[in-house]
Amino acid sequence: QERSARLRRWYELMMENKEELARIITAENGKPLKEAQGEIVYSASFLEWFAEEARRIYGDVIPASAKDRRVLVLKQPVGVAAIITPWNFPSAMITRKVGAALAAGCTVVVKPAEDTPLSALALGELANQAGIPAGVYNVVPCSRQQTAAVGEVLCTDPLVSKISFTGSTATGKILLKHATGTVKRVSMELGGHAPFIVFDSANVDRAVAGALASKYRNSGQTCVCTNRFLVQKGIHDEFVEKFAKAIEKELHVGNGFDAKTTQGPLINEKAVEKVEKHIKDAVSQGASIVTGGKRHSLGKNFFEPTLLSNVTTKMLCTQEETFGPLAPVIKFETEAEAVAIANAANVGLAGYFYSQDPAQIWRVAEQLEVGMVGVNEGIISSVECPFGGVKESGLGREGSKYGIDEYLEIKYVCFGGL
Repeated sequence: QERSARLRRWYELMMENKEELARIITAENGKPLKEAQGEIVYSASFLEWFAEEARRIYGDVIPASAKDRRVLVLKQPVGVAAIITPWNFPSAMITRKVGAALAAGCTVVVKPAEDTPLSALALGELANQAGIPAGVYNVVPCSRQQTAAVGEVLCTDPLVSKISFTGSTATGKILLKHATGTVKRVSMELGGHAPFIVFDSANVDRAVAGALASKYRNSGQTCVCTNRFLVQKGIHDEFVEKFAKAIEKELHVGNGFDAKTTQGPLINEKAVEKVEKHIKDAVSQGASIVTGGKRHSLGKNFFEPTLLSNVTTKMLCTQEETFGPLAPVIKFETEAEAVAIANAANVGLAGYFYSQDPAQIWRVAEQLEVGMVGVNEGIISSVECPFGGVKESGLGREGSKYGIDEYLEIKYVCFGGL
């Protein structure tokens, strides 16, 4: 009950300070202020949710096989949890983990991304104000040069019982190797390569709206952003035409603090170079630039929202996660072909598809090899729902009633001699 009350107070303080917290995010990673404000509300909601879940950590009583025994199951906190978070959601990726950890009774050491340490420190200030005891929520900012060394310490120190990481699959594999030495509990929310399938039966206008939201949120820099659009041949041309018009009309590149901006800068020069590389590779193999395609005149980290057609599965942009404002469209003929293309990846975080055929919806939802499916929806993240992937997209789930289990050990107690 005490943990619940402190988490609830932390949530309230975040909501009271949401404007300042949002401005920190925009200053740190360039995200448009409206999106940053949305992130703070989303971020705070995890503290509210887990404040409620803290009081619902139920054990169990199992009927015993012997008359003189009673069998109990207890749930206990795993201990110190190391929380390693990315720059694209510098607040929400912390509270989604820390809310669950503190609700379970764990203490945490947060290593925020080197690009966005201030959001983590601001949360720490509000944690202090909320009465979270000293030493329960700890932040270890570090430079880019020290990141690997700090990550290794967190994953190898025997005092740490649990690692929770959100980031790239490559980095996740390194952390997993470090964690094996002391057999730590791990949660990994790793890279995605989300397919977005539009079937002939789809409502094209709704699909375009969903595509715009799913692809270009945070300038394409989220792990659940669509990376590959698969559009059935019957509506392909209509979809591409309407998608291009929506991009040109509704998306505005600019300073994140400008009210009309929907697309801020990419996080750094390296991110821009990857988008350019994917476009150059696709065009060299026959893809067509429908709109966008180059850096924006505002500055070196700004890039035009880009749409490519005549894309094939041999192009880099359909084989790697771009993590930028690039939408490649592949034309397909049959449902089986679309599902095969969608599943031909070693990762599986989110997947989306639009259809108005009920039988097809059930088939495809069950066949997609991803941890989360959006059916006729482009935005699916929600505090009540389990967030996580399959294959090389990770281990475990965050948020929802399942999220707190990642920070609990199950202990079996056999009470004999009765």
